[in-house]
Amino acid sequence: MHARGSNIGTGIGRLISGTAWLLVTAAASPAVAADGSAACGQPSGAPAFCRGVRGDRAQGWLAQSRSEVLAQHGIIATSQPLAAQAGLRVLAQGGNAIDAAVAAAAVLNVVEPMMTGMGGDLFAIVYSAKDHKLHALNASGMAPSGATIERLHSLGYDADPRNPGPGSGMPEYGILPVTVPGAVWGWQELLKRFGTRTFKEVLKPAIEYAEGGFPVSERIASDWELPEAVKGADGRAVPDPDSVHAWYVDGRPPRAGEIFRNPDLARAFRLLQRQGRNAFYRGEIARAIVAKSTASGGTMTLEDLAAYRGEWAEPAASRYHGYDVYELPPPSQDWGAQEMLNILEACVPRWAPGQTLASLGPDSPAYWHFLVEAKKLAYADLFAYNGDPNFVSVPLAKLLSPAYAASLCGRVDPKHAGPAPGAGRSGGKGDTIVIAVADHDGNMVSWVSSNYEHFGSGLTVPGYGFILHDRGALFSLDPKSPNALAPHKRPFNTLSAGFVMHEGAPFMTITLMGGDMQAQGHAQALVNVIDLGANVQAASDLARFHHFQVGNVLTLESPLYALVGQALAAMGHDVRSTDGNSMGGFQSVMVEPGSAATRGRRVYRAGSDHRKDGGAAGW
Repeated sequence: MHARGSNIGTGIGRLISGTAWLLVTAAASPAVAADGSAACGQPSGAPAFCRGVRGDRAQGWLAQSRSEVLAQHGIIATSQPLAAQAGLRVLAQGGNAIDAAVAAAAVLNVVEPMMTGMGGDLFAIVYSAKDHKLHALNASGMAPSGATIERLHSLGYDADPRNPGPGSGMPEYGILPVTVPGAVWGWQELLKRFGTRTFKEVLKPAIEYAEGGFPVSERIASDWELPEAVKGADGRAVPDPDSVHAWYVDGRPPRAGEIFRNPDLARAFRLLQRQGRNAFYRGEIARAIVAKSTASGGTMTLEDLAAYRGEWAEPAASRYHGYDVYELPPPSQDWGAQEMLNILEACVPRWAPGQTLASLGPDSPAYWHFLVEAKKLAYADLFAYNGDPNFVSVPLAKLLSPAYAASLCGRVDPKHAGPAPGAGRSGGKGDTIVIAVADHDGNMVSWVSSNYEHFGSGLTVPGYGFILHDRGALFSLDPKSPNALAPHKRPFNTLSAGFVMHEGAPFMTITLMGGDMQAQGHAQALVNVIDLGANVQAASDLARFHHFQVGNVLTLESPLYALVGQALAAMGHDVRSTDGNSMGGFQSVMVEPGSAATRGRRVYRAGSDHRKDGGAAGW
């Protein structure tokens, strides 16, 4: 069994107090969950502490989850502590931000495998201190040469006339939505252009965890469930047997605190150390990918893999209240955040004369109504126009112009909820990781990579320990769609990574994972910082909304629902209360330039989302 586990939450532990040793058994503390987790969400048997209330901070905003992390030499924030520490190790040993980001991403492939991996997509925006410029990398997957609308029709799939947006008619799991993975190409491309280390060095921490194992953390354990991606002997959908072998322990997901190992993934990493990305796109890993695809009914070929190339692009640019906002261009949805901000800047003075978002404040129903209505308009344009710019023309200059934003103000009733134009496959939890890194020289990275769904397609490449993603599920089978499926085309992509400049200097990275939550989450976090004056950790901690364009459903985190939910419902919103599971995970680094207070030295500030297992670390 490749995935071996041992439960560290049971058995006998030792508690040291001075020189006295006290033996404690699990039986002596029946209120503690066997896996060491809180288990407060269980319908019965929850520990007594779950009936308590959260304590206050000692200063500042009492609801803030933790302080910002501050450091001078280097800093990193991501969704799993071991990955953050791996990146910090690289920084402390003299590597730069790009080296650290690749190291952290590889560790996340091990410790958060349902979210990301070498079988997925990657986008990044790099601020290069050497040339003082931003560089956007698109290492997302292309459809294989045999992926056509006609082939999907022959297999019984057709566009959904009720859904003209992304994902119309496409299956979600299995081999059909698998595109050529771009992540490994992107890892090496970033190291080659901006890094100072090689695969031999930056993959070492990931290999150590894959071979030696790691204790599965609490949030990740709750996400560890394979999709039913293949048909079993009786014709019913079941998990892929190769995936069960690779990812389950004794036929079940590992529990929080169990040690999980992935020696097959370590083997794949060692091949990259020796042969670089050629091992993945031209060597034995490529042959294994094609074998898995063929056995599963796919059309991917060795030529598809060998021909894969990512591309460098100019970030999409806009301006919000004097800050220069840069997001990923198409096929990413990221520019939807910019259109949403443009609408708010142009329209709030018309919707609420004499008011601003700051004067309204996040305790005002009107504040949230305006954000949601701006989101609806921006996402309508996303679903109508977004696609692979190598195949279709996306009128980005028009859509991101202040004049266009102003032309949309009249479509919103300041007192009543409106429809949600357009439709598409909405993201739920989002199966993605984001990383923010900065180094001693001033280089910064805003990074996002993903399997798309939980465990992607659900298909594991046997012998190499990684999942094939299913980003092609966002293609459309409508031939008139700008996002129509075609060979070698990239689909509409929810992945988002942004960067903000102020007065010509770096200000902050902006990443917030979570399917279609990403662009609307970017906009909310930037409003928190730029309009409301939140520090980078408070910007993460503030409650968020997630609006689903499909169905026009608005979800609010429960404290926010308690504050404004009924008022928004009275305005006509179909509003629901929810927890933080669908609100994504924010990771960000902010730069404070040298001043008298800092003795002329740059200071980095980082925030990491309490909704995930991760954290920020600096030195």
